[in-house]
Amino acid sequence: MALPINISDLINRRVIESARIEYKGAWNPEPILHSICAFANDLDNWGGGYIIIGIDEEDGMPKFPVRGLNKSSVDRINKELLQKCNLIEPRYIPIVEQITYEGKEIIVLWVPGGADRPYKCPVVFPTEK
Repeated sequence: MALPINISDLINRRVIESARIEYKGAWNPEPILHSICAFANDLDNWGGGYIIIGIDEEDGMPKFPVRGLNKSSVDRINKELLQKCNLIEPRYIPIVEQITYEGKEIIVLWVPGGADRPYKCPVVFPTEK
């Protein structure tokens, strides 16, 4: 499923309120899953939110030039994201799209408010053996 928004407008916050967008410079599962749960719970009924992985944030704004993700790591991140989303109760999977923006690979997660609220995930993830 394609994102329902122009990526440039999303990144530059032209059509979405800043409270509904988070920029994550790199793949870090714990804070990203916590953000997924927060957007899926959509306490203010704003329509969820977006998490952009591969763009750093500075004072709530995207930092340019875009950092991007290593092309070779994108598949691994997508697999890990799916595995980690299995820790969310009840299960919730965001809409994921890989995009090339300014010549860099980024991953955009669209996290609409979920139908089975409330969602929760571990505060600290179990270590893998």
